[in-house]
Amino acid sequence: MQLDILTPEHKIYSGNVYGVQLPGIEGSFEILDRHAPIIASLGKGRMKVIIDKNNTEVYEISGGFVEMVNNKASVLIEDAVAVN
Repeated sequence: MQLDILTPEHKIYSGNVYGVQLPGIEGSFEILDRHAPIIASLGKGRMKVIIDKNNTEVYEISGGFVEMVNNKASVLIEDAVAVN
């Protein structure tokens, strides 16, 4: 699936991924390839980008929204800090 992660200032990530784990306001959830359309609010917490079986990137986010439509996920967040 195509994943775009955007803040008001810049693009954090753009590319094809296997999935993404997100901190929803009512608990964490995961969006994988071919997920049904969804719009959800995000809270403060860790977002894990699952690029493939062996590669992931983790970010600490401060809240925002995610929209999944036509196998494209757009994550709109206030701020993100990479966690290693």
